[in-house]
Amino acid sequence: MPSLEPKDFTYYDLRQGSKSSDIATIFSGWRPGDERLAVFSPHDDDAALGAGYLMLAAQANGAEIYVCIFCDGWAGYSTPAEAATIVEVRAQETLASYGHLGIDAKHVLRMGWRDFSVLPYIGWYLDSGKTGTTASVVPTLRRLGITRMVIPNGYREHIDHEAVHRIGAYDGPQVGDAILSEYGLVPPVRSSLIYAVWADLSPEDALVSHQDVRIRANRAIVAPDAAEQAIMQSLRLFKSQGKVIEGLVDQRAGRRRHDGWLEVYQAFDARPILDYGPYHKLLDGIA
Repeated sequence: MPSLEPKDFTYYDLRQGSKSSDIATIFSGWRPGDERLAVFSPHDDDAALGAGYLMLAAQANGAEIYVCIFCDGWAGYSTPAEAATIVEVRAQETLASYGHLGIDAKHVLRMGWRDFSVLPYIGWYLDSGKTGTTASVVPTLRRLGITRMVIPNGYREHIDHEAVHRIGAYDGPQVGDAILSEYGLVPPVRSSLIYAVWADLSPEDALVSHQDVRIRANRAIVAPDAAEQAIMQSLRLFKSQGKVIEGLVDQRAGRRRHDGWLEVYQAFDARPILDYGPYHKLLDGIA
């Protein structure tokens, strides 16, 4: 793991037009020593590709990181000869890759759904009578006492990314609800972020905020060279994925700035409460 300190990162609120050396800029109400991030990774390399700086920054600020990998990786082979062993190979590469970033093997959780197949398994009970994703996700997040959710882009990126985005957006808020008490009752998740692996984020936040729709993220980190070097080395440890992620690795050059390396996110309200005030005002103005 690279030796990084909180001061090595700069955090931006892109809607407020502000920057700070305080991680609370992107994780409101940050509590040092009492933060546990669940980073939902559709495939094993996605979290490193899209939220690598975020994980390093959170660790530098005293957080525990859990990487929840939803797909088993069966489709990630480049030659037919690799097909029979690719799942096990990727599992070992995953531990090596995230271990390089300082994430303990016990904090890398494999959910085991098949590639290209997560979407039909969303929910607790399926038509087949078997249990789906929610039956694994909610108990796991409660058991770990997760305080922050980091979920993938659900906008035109990949069918598995869209599915895992939905799981995070809807299961995350259930963690703090007073239901299913046999799985433990815990405080609500404090905040959630969306990260992008390669596709642009949804324009919804920019539209609602009356901002330039070309600026779709609302939070950002600028990380030092050491962080990018660490991520690149961790990605190289996915040896079986060299050809698969070659373009994504090349795309990282676009992150380079004069003062470091850029990673962007969308902070979002997982449960926006309906405000009746504007409706009362509108009705009062109708003759």
